[in-house]
Amino acid sequence: MTELRRRYQSHSPDDTRDLARRIGARLSAGAVILLEGPVGAGKTHFARQLILSLLPEPEDVPSPTFTLVQTYESDAGEIWHADLYRLTSPDEVVELGLEEAYETAICLIEWPDRLGDLAPSDALTLSFTHDDVDSREITARGPRSWDTILPGDLHA
Repeated sequence: MTELRRRYQSHSPDDTRDLARRIGARLSAGAVILLEGPVGAGKTHFARQLILSLLPEPEDVPSPTFTLVQTYESDAGEIWHADLYRLTSPDEVVELGLEEAYETAICLIEWPDRLGDLAPSDALTLSFTHDDVDSREITARGPRSWDTILPGDLHA
């Protein structure tokens, strides 16, 4: 199977927000996005903006660093935002109920390396790297089924 691969250059937090909103508008239950990159690369900002774009009413969208998972109700279905940074074993992922959420919710997962073999094969991976304070390169890779969800260009 051929893997989809796209690169986006974000020059500002607004660019990253726009990408998150464009992707979010096309998501439905069962969509899993794995967000990888170093601390400060923009993973949480992307997730927060995607979630906000789907909520019927504005609300606080905190980082789930300490709670591990935050859930939200949206018109597109339930959204799970997980930050697995503090986990030490994939067994802890099972305890969170994340595997069941893969089927019934939109899942945004930071630090997906903590999933081990529990990462779904049909997930989209977004890798964030940053050169300076605002500039980010976001590389998307995953199955071809994501082709209709991902924009062709960040600024199109």
